[in-house]
Amino acid sequence: MVEIKTDAAMDAMREAGRVVARALAAAREAAAVGTGLRELDEAARAVLDEAGASSPFLGYRPQFAPTPFPAVICASVNDAIVHGIPNGYRLRDGDLVSIDCGAQLDGWAGDAAISFIVGTPRPEDQRLIEATEAALAAGIEAAVVGGRMGDIAHAVGSVGRTAGYGIPADFGGHGIGRRMHEDPPVPNEGRPGRGYPLRHGLVIAIEPMFLAGGSDAYVTDPDGWTLRTAGGGRAAHSEHTVAITEDGPRVLTLP
Repeated sequence: MVEIKTDAAMDAMREAGRVVARALAAAREAAAVGTGLRELDEAARAVLDEAGASSPFLGYRPQFAPTPFPAVICASVNDAIVHGIPNGYRLRDGDLVSIDCGAQLDGWAGDAAISFIVGTPRPEDQRLIEATEAALAAGIEAAVVGGRMGDIAHAVGSVGRTAGYGIPADFGGHGIGRRMHEDPPVPNEGRPGRGYPLRHGLVIAIEPMFLAGGSDAYVTDPDGWTLRTAGGGRAAHSEHTVAITEDGPRVLTLP
């Protein structure tokens, strides 16, 4: 069931989104050569605690997961696409890192993700990150009253395919509100003019994830959470929580 939010609810979600933005900024600031992934999680956790927010990630256990998720961020490095568990890995020069974070504040959720390079960037990695960011911007631009979900999906997917990247078919964005994952799904590929109608008060997470090398194939780590590119190529992920309004798309997870 899709819940359409009131203007007051969207305002409340904006406050949760601000916390997410601060947590992502803290994790990124903590990221340096030699820093452990658990330290990035601790940096984000401190922001949530200070804001009085909880983590919708911590303890989350969907049907596919063998164990509850043990952290407040997903930290996916290099060939990890999404859902990476912060562990003892220490960042190395040139690593491509994707951080996904959520916050629950006063009963409402926010969710966003960023990708960045630690230390010396490789040009091909920078292009990959820029493509996910461009696709996210295109998806947001298509998130307008009177459109369809396929318009957003097509906008996102067109950027990735034109650039020659793979797109994992089973993963994309989602509705969000009182819970982190709600209906409707927000695919990263689709046909314009099709799918769920976009209305004032619909709030969704748009999250392109692109795979270098052009293949859509992925594998799941033994931890049951981390998704990796099947061929070992790198991946990037960008995400914002976006409210669809009569005045145009409202990005709720900006700083």
